[in-house]
Amino acid sequence: MTRRLWNPLLAVMWLALPAMALRYWQVWDRLPARMATHFDAAGQANGWMSRGASLAFTLGFMAFMLAVFSIVLYFVRRKYPPSAVSWALLVFFCAEIWTIFYMLDSTLGYNLAGTAISVIPLLVITPLGILAVLAVAFLEKRGSAFPPGDLLAEEVQSGKAWSPLLLIPMLAAAWVVLALPPGALRLGLLILTPVFLAIFGMAWDGFHYYFTRHGLEIRTLGLRLKSVPAAQIEHYSVENWKPICGYGVRGGGQSQGLRVGK
Repeated sequence: MTRRLWNPLLAVMWLALPAMALRYWQVWDRLPARMATHFDAAGQANGWMSRGASLAFTLGFMAFMLAVFSIVLYFVRRKYPPSAVSWALLVFFCAEIWTIFYMLDSTLGYNLAGTAISVIPLLVITPLGILAVLAVAFLEKRGSAFPPGDLLAEEVQSGKAWSPLLLIPMLAAAWVVLALPPGALRLGLLILTPVFLAIFGMAWDGFHYYFTRHGLEIRTLGLRLKSVPAAQIEHYSVENWKPICGYGVRGGGQSQGLRVGK
């Protein structure tokens, strides 16, 4: 894929702004002077604006989101040109902005004919899109697998002592799911619950460092996260891990320090 495709996709994303303005223009005379613009979890209106304020807020919100998306794409494109991550982000942002368009258009439908607000697409596409982008980034950066065998040593870092704390948000989300009636919010929380479970599993299992004559492989839950060829490794040491400056799924104590050359 080249810039000839990148720019049209970027334009498709920005077309959502004039399309939203066109939708307001098409139904302007039929919109009530006082529009319902905010809704609770059950889809009942609990906030209102004038037609003019609704139009200004909707277009301003979409313009803000488009500007943020475009800035992110610009910097990602500059850092990783061209990469699967930048293309995955562009496709996700296009889907996200048009999903927002659909949700805002359903607000117009509620004010025109009392049709129900639909937020299910947003609650589904947003988490799935984020997971898809992360998966693409993960697959692109983890490198090629080493041949099996030749294991020299294995080290494991895990957060078993504190990982049960990660079950708290999962249990809270599960409790809310059981308490809520079937609907969009319940669906969104159902999607998040297995994510919390996966995070807990990664913290419990920890990082497994496999040292071979080919280099270093890092795995968790049996999944290969990254392979670092031996030729790129300049230095390896065990150092104290600092919660503020550290990273990854681990508790206190020590961590591996790896310096990789170019």
